Amino acid sequence: MNDAEPPWPGPARPPEHAWAPEANPWTPGWAAAPPVPIAPPRNRLWGAVSGVLIVVVAFSLIAATIPHRVDGRALPAQGADTGRAHGGSGKKPPKSVPELARNPLLGAGISPGPATCTLPDLGRAPEQLKAYYGALVSCLEQSWRPALEKANEPTLTATVSVTLPEHSSCGAAPTENEAVAYYCGGDTTIYAPTDWMLSDAGLNKARHIATIAHEYGHHVQRESGILSAAADKMTSPDEDSAADKELVRRIELQANCFGALFLTAVAGTGAISRSLANAAVADYGRANDSDTHGSREHQLSWAKAGYDGKATKACDTWSVPAAEIS
Repeated sequence: MNDAEPPWPGPARPPEHAWAPEANPWTPGWAAAPPVPIAPPRNRLWGAVSGVLIVVVAFSLIAATIPHRVDGRALPAQGADTGRAHGGSGKKPPKSVPELARNPLLGAGISPGPATCTLPDLGRAPEQLKAYYGALVSCLEQSWRPALEKANEPTLTATVSVTLPEHSSCGAAPTENEAVAYYCGGDTTIYAPTDWMLSDAGLNKARHIATIAHEYGHHVQRESGILSAAADKMTSPDEDSAADKELVRRIELQANCFGALFLTAVAGTGAISRSLANAAVADYGRANDSDTHGSREHQLSWAKAGYDGKATKACDTWSVPAAEIS
């Protein structure tokens, strides 16, 4: 898809690869395998907190929601609140708040700020992808910073890797069948392996942008304390209970909404034209129904909620009934 795509809203494109349902897509919730679950119950989830699962130390991996089965994990990395120090006197240092619907980030009047994304050419070589993602993440950081600062929450920098490590702060990496990209809260890194991304997206700019914006949404959840609060509510050892999968859907659908919030903030400036932003939002509706990422309809509707709502409050997946995040 390119800048010439039809203006939003457009019909959602059909899924490209059906993901074969996996057993336990969310294990151990966002940290290790499979990449989507938030994390096992608090003792297992929070390696930092309980000392069990130290590898996961901060949250498991979160796999991208497109279009393989998205089983990523997004566990809040525990430990120190290491956001950048804010200058000024009399102001409390930024701190993650382990709350969901009541998280300060979801307060009234908070939204990502405008940013002009300057992106290099998108190419197939690893160094070209790394440069493209690095510039995109810098733009995401610039846009999200005002929202996190207004909520007085950390703004730790996220990095991107186009190579797949055998091990990371979140443990063993998922397989290509489990994810296209994933976020590891332990080292605040978005892993977007070159082969996986090109196999899924080719040189479709909208798809690359949608994927990275979704993964950065997990980083925002990590910084705000939302991931930590969600992990604390996990009830089953393998995050495989109906209640745990519902928590995971709320996390993943919020990441879609956060990704679209960024897109609406930057649409029409720099390298992200309005038509390209529209196409990226529409891309959230191409995945198959998933018990951990939600139905195709809801994956798109929550992205639209952020794109049209323009404020973090529009992404409160925690206050709505289960029927709206199925």
